[in-house]
Amino acid sequence: MEIKKTSSADLEKDKSLSFLMGLVVALAILFVGFEWGEKDIQVATDSGLSTVIDEEEIEATEQNEPPPPPEPEPEVIKEPDILDIVEDEEKVENIQIASTDDDALHAQVETYVAPVEEEEEEVDESYVFITVEKMPEFPGGDAALLKWIGDNMIYPTIAAENGVQGRVACTFTVNTDGSVTDVQIVRPVDPNLDKEALRVLAKLPKFKPGEQRGKPVRVRYSVPVRFRLQQ
Repeated sequence: MEIKKTSSADLEKDKSLSFLMGLVVALAILFVGFEWGEKDIQVATDSGLSTVIDEEEIEATEQNEPPPPPEPEPEVIKEPDILDIVEDEEKVENIQIASTDDDALHAQVETYVAPVEEEEEEVDESYVFITVEKMPEFPGGDAALLKWIGDNMIYPTIAAENGVQGRVACTFTVNTDGSVTDVQIVRPVDPNLDKEALRVLAKLPKFKPGEQRGKPVRVRYSVPVRFRLQQ
């Protein structure tokens, strides 16, 4: 036997409608939840930015007031000097005012400058100079010296027979008394000629001695002795 249900007692026909209504309500609640969350976030974010901007603007626009100027120091009023009034009957002694002029002070002071004594340089008499302020001088000069050597020289016979001639360079020392010592050959030519040159120069008369700082000194003197054969 088939069981029949009434339309009011049939629950299957409203099942789909209830499901759709519930779904709509759930979606509406979910949408409202999303909207509410975004507004909170936006409001929170906007409030934070506005606070930072306000603080920066306040710090940037804040100005320090300049300090007040210092109070001027009170002026010190000097008391006028008290002048002593002297009556006509009293005699006033003469007052001498010292001069403050530098030239007058310097004129009164006499400056004494001690003379500087130059120490004379001691000359060693044993030292032989090469050049001095005043060189030794043969009586009559250099021309007289060469003539004296030529007049007193004897040409060696062996050198003359062999045709040997030349100029022997010699040196000697003129002492402080003008005498000639220490004759030496600087550039020899021939043994016979060199020997004759030494003999002649050793017999030289006295020179006028050389001088250094006004004092006679020993000086080394050079002279050539020429040997020349006559043609």
